[in-house]
Amino acid sequence: MIRAAASLLAMLVLVPAAAGTSTARPSIALTATPSRVNLVGSGQTTVRLRNTGARSVVVDVARAALSLDLRGRPRIVPGGGAPSARGWLTVRPNRIALAPGASASINVAADVPRRAEPGDHDALVLLTTRPRDAGGVAVRMRVGVVVVVRAPGAVVRRLELRELVVRRRGRTRLLELLVVNRGNVTEVVQRTLVTLTLRRGGQVVAAPRPDPRRLRPRTRGIVQFRYRGDVRGQVTAQATVSVGPAAVTTSYKIRL
Repeated sequence: MIRAAASLLAMLVLVPAAAGTSTARPSIALTATPSRVNLVGSGQTTVRLRNTGARSVVVDVARAALSLDLRGRPRIVPGGGAPSARGWLTVRPNRIALAPGASASINVAADVPRRAEPGDHDALVLLTTRPRDAGGVAVRMRVGVVVVVRAPGAVVRRLELRELVVRRRGRTRLLELLVVNRGNVTEVVQRTLVTLTLRRGGQVVAAPRPDPRRLRPRTRGIVQFRYRGDVRGQVTAQATVSVGPAAVTTSYKIRL
């Protein structure tokens, strides 16, 4: 019986230890440092692997394309993705044996085509473990290292605000703002990029912070704000996106 645990980006999911060993060292555990690599043009870097588990493992190294759903959850895209740097990457070695506590490095190289579209192109380096020794339950895990390659050329930054939806979760109100990235670079959502202000009668009643996430080029995604205050009923929500010197504000009538 095989258990698989997937991990992409910083959303690392560790394979749970067997029942009754919650305080013991897990049988299979792998770390990769860094978990995200940025390359400007053609170049190379190294990723350090360490077997922190109790069993010897073999790590298979492969390339894959990456996508994010509207809420930023990562997905592996079979065969490619747009825009994807999967075909630009070379990884060596493609298989590593690691004893418990041992470390090793893999080389990640990018060769950007001459006519590549300017901007950010990403891909995954997938690290899949399998036990080196036979016997017992076969436990596997997968770790994804994100590789972002910026192809040379003009950088375009353009974000558009779309609808704002309120979802209720107990006393918490989840304010979900749909944002479209029409630029060619990945945007990191933080308070300086996207803000939300709630007003009633001209007075500011709250300014919730956005949950951090990334918006890939030419995609759309939901930026989520959590409001836990006591104000209920209709308010005006003002969303502002600031890209470079420009700032665009859109107002919404919502009910908390």
